Amino acid sequence: MRIAIIAESFLPLMNGVTHSILRVLEHLEGQGHDVLVIAPSTHAVAEFAGTAEVVHGATVHRLPAVPLAGYTNVRVAMGGVYRVKRILADYAPDIVHLASPFVLGWRAVQAAHQLGIPTVAIYQTEVPSYAARYGVPFLENWAWNRVENIHLLATRTLVPSTFALNQLRGRGIPRVGIWRRGVDTARFSPEKRDARWRASVAPGGERIIGYVGRLAIEKQVEDLAALADVPNSRLVIVGDGPQRAALEEALPRAVFTGFLGGEELAKAVASFDLFVHPGEFETFCQTIQEAMASGVPVVATGRGGPLDLVENSRTGWLYQPGDLGGFRAHVMDLMGDDAKRRAFAAAAHASVQDRTWPALCGLLEEHYRSVITGEPVAEPVRGLPVVQPAQTKSGVSL
Repeated sequence: MRIAIIAESFLPLMNGVTHSILRVLEHLEGQGHDVLVIAPSTHAVAEFAGTAEVVHGATVHRLPAVPLAGYTNVRVAMGGVYRVKRILADYAPDIVHLASPFVLGWRAVQAAHQLGIPTVAIYQTEVPSYAARYGVPFLENWAWNRVENIHLLATRTLVPSTFALNQLRGRGIPRVGIWRRGVDTARFSPEKRDARWRASVAPGGERIIGYVGRLAIEKQVEDLAALADVPNSRLVIVGDGPQRAALEEALPRAVFTGFLGGEELAKAVASFDLFVHPGEFETFCQTIQEAMASGVPVVATGRGGPLDLVENSRTGWLYQPGDLGGFRAHVMDLMGDDAKRRAFAAAAHASVQDRTWPALCGLLEEHYRSVITGEPVAEPVRGLPVVQPAQTKSGVSL
């Protein structure tokens, strides 16, 4: 297949969207597909530098972009529908993959529709709900209108969790199916636990409560203040972002490692005793899966993606959004009972062993073929209904 991937964000910015795209590119390269990535330009990559960027065999076409106000490492692509339409027309893909579409993705879904190219839109970021967190609640309805318009025009929408599935179906979006995320169970493993790393962040032998993620307003990392004085514990925060300075001031006893990747990240996660995630706007939450693969139980907010990932009283605990007392109580429960924590850890590890990236990317390929041919996906995911092909006004399958 010839596949065009429209990346709302991409390298060098690492986040959940970029991570998923990279794993998909790696898989598609191995399967021999031809891939073009259209993404915003960066400070390090100039569109007119005259050198082609290639990532996992895919050519990357950068569009001029400007930094997002208040979050300068996030860049927003400039230009209109015509520019994207011209790129797609020249490349002539069989299908267009819209990765977390909102700004560039909105132009791309219009361009593909005008060219008659089928699209698969990946709903991965709950952008409208960020509005209130960023102090602009009046933009939430506008943002939902944008999301709805994108997914109404897309041939098929794929979501990572049952929460997201119900959320979009509740807003009248048709042709929605589930495509979850894989986890690298070789990289994230209990075997990566490292006594030397633990001693470096908790020299007094304290148990480690860990968080991994962007230090941004929507992640609600400030809620970790509820855990600041848990006895015999050390709070370790892995990640970077615009809120880091404020969080370091608010959590003076916490250890901030900055961004970690590769084996350093795997070692850190496996060395936690408990993983916590307070964010309420996760459509999936890949870091929870990585913690579970590392043999670490989880305490997370009971909204969004974590509802599918964490099984109460078996692999971790979910607490009601906003109930920081309940959050602390669940953490105290596991930090104070070594036997229970080990049992939860073993169950968490076992629960993700079949969620490999090759399997999930193979299912994505099936969605591509299904959309192109008009045939339904061969097998439903976890009992969910098969997504049926879209129909044109004339009744011809797209």
